[in-house]
Amino acid sequence: MPIARAAKRATARLGAVVLTGALLAACGSSAPPDSSDGAGGKVTLTVDLFGSFGFKEAGLYEEYQSLHPDVTIKQSDTQDEADYWKSLQTRLAGGGGLADVQGVEVGRIASVTQQQSDKFEDLKAFGADKLKGQFAEAKWSAATTKDGKVLGLGTDVGPEAMCYRTDLFKQAGLPTDREELAKKWSTWDGYLELGKEYKKKAPATSAWLDSIGSLYGVMIGQEKERYYDASGTLVYETNPAVRTAWDTSVKAAEAGLSAKLDQWSPQWNQAFAAGSFATIPCPAWMLGYVKGQAGAAGQGKWDVAKLPGGAGNWGGSYLSIPRAAKHKKEAYQLIEWLTAPEQQAKVFQKQGNFPSSTGAIAKIADAKDPYFSDAPIGQIFGDAAKASPVQVLGVHDQNVMQQLTNALSEVERKGVSSDTAWETAKKGVANVIG
Repeated sequence: MPIARAAKRATARLGAVVLTGALLAACGSSAPPDSSDGAGGKVTLTVDLFGSFGFKEAGLYEEYQSLHPDVTIKQSDTQDEADYWKSLQTRLAGGGGLADVQGVEVGRIASVTQQQSDKFEDLKAFGADKLKGQFAEAKWSAATTKDGKVLGLGTDVGPEAMCYRTDLFKQAGLPTDREELAKKWSTWDGYLELGKEYKKKAPATSAWLDSIGSLYGVMIGQEKERYYDASGTLVYETNPAVRTAWDTSVKAAEAGLSAKLDQWSPQWNQAFAAGSFATIPCPAWMLGYVKGQAGAAGQGKWDVAKLPGGAGNWGGSYLSIPRAAKHKKEAYQLIEWLTAPEQQAKVFQKQGNFPSSTGAIAKIADAKDPYFSDAPIGQIFGDAAKASPVQVLGVHDQNVMQQLTNALSEVERKGVSSDTAWETAKKGVANVIG
């Protein structure tokens, strides 16, 4: 949802997106299951995810069960993606305790295709070949092994923008128009300079941005090559793009622009409603999280503008079927339906998760979000999705990202020097990847 998407998925509770035009009615497969949990051919499908993919929130499970009366869906959910992945690795190694459907974050998909293809079903065996043209090429190819196995169907992608508090901008004497701001912060240096202006007149309890970890994450999402090159070689230490994102984040900390909040912490969650920061780098899936944490009182106080420095992508996920799944055919029927254009558009309407289906992207092009001051989010995120680079993904992308952001937190919160933190990050990466 979906850290690459940091370590969480967005949680939307408030504010539906306004879509122009009616969504197409959903249709589901009526093929009978070949296995059951009890009398009458009834099947219970288990779905294990992290954060919120939006399926339950958008009512998709209820809709699917009404289309398939013999199917019951039970979802389990781990909030922290890192905890989820660790648990999934343990269960894959042991072969037990696996769900029929397992979520995989985009930062892990290279690990699945390059190191664990024997642990997951090739979805082509169930007819996934016919779906290839339904997804963006980058999304499809990332879940495909070198020998052509398809190990996951894409849910969403994470085109990036900047979310900001118009009421706090007004208090600090800054413009609030999203087009004007996009020009003022067309570069990351411009964004930091505007932050310094904000700091001069802002409420004492409010910082320019939530954390330098989020700044780093959104900047690195603008790069094609980050931690690995196209040959699969780990290059983060020598990649100038990584160092630029790191150095810019350190500058923000040194200028006192950060609220020094660890992303996904209880304090960070509370800060949305408290107005503790005025801007937050905002992949599409973050919209739902902002709504959920800021609550009804935040409606109309937030807006969305184009991201500094160009288009990028942060996050996105897949649905996969483990080899040890109990109901493989039924699981495939479910994930094919959940990732179809109609359903992806519904999740965006409810949750803000931006579709990976090209058909769904067309459906939401004119979407606006009342919660975010009627921002044209369909256009903003759609343009970002079209312009985002096709990223090179490595087997330990997520682990490297986590070590770097952990080290940046030491700079931000404890005053550790940039050089010391960088060395700490390098040691952390070496320990994690072995």
